[in-house]
Amino acid sequence: MIFQDNVIKEYLKNVYFITGTPCGGKTTVSRALAEKYGFELFDVDERFDEHKKMSNPLFQPAMNTYFNSADEFFGRTVEEYKNWLLNNTREQLEFVLLDLIRLSENKKVLCDCHITVAQALAFSEPARVVFLIKDPSNLVDEYGNRPDHQGFFQYLNSATDIEKAKQTVNITLYELNVNRIEEIKSSSFFWIERTVDSTVESTLTCVEKHLGLI
Repeated sequence: MIFQDNVIKEYLKNVYFITGTPCGGKTTVSRALAEKYGFELFDVDERFDEHKKMSNPLFQPAMNTYFNSADEFFGRTVEEYKNWLLNNTREQLEFVLLDLIRLSENKKVLCDCHITVAQALAFSEPARVVFLIKDPSNLVDEYGNRPDHQGFFQYLNSATDIEKAKQTVNITLYELNVNRIEEIKSSSFFWIERTVDSTVESTLTCVEKHLGLI
């Protein structure tokens, strides 16, 4: 069964989407907003293992790809790594949408996710979406230093050639996001770009104002 976008959009009217690019501040802002306003917080990354258990290798092959070691994982070409990440996100999206419909039936939900501009247009309205972005150059160290990504960083550091593995991740993240940032900036959606001068407080205030919370 295929649901039309207007149907999904209606069922997601109680969902706020905090999306964007890696290290843009999505998780920090989402957690702060959820705590302050009592929203249900839905972190797509934290739900991946749950969704994987429900997945089928026939229909969600990327989600079910197994790697024998860090060398195999990071030894792929940038193009292979990019396609795998994109397919993972696409395959998980159906699980995410169904969860959000269920959770938001009678309450507000804040979704920390990875949707694109096209998906945001299809599933929501600009007033309920915020894109938080950051220059995609050299993201791996900042990404790995976050407490919620320690598992990934330890896995990366188990590779035989750690610097080569880091380079693969950096190039992959850059190529995935450099054009996406330009698309976000030229869209009708509200966005905030994180810089060295950004603070959590100022970003949070801007997001609250855009979402009509203050």
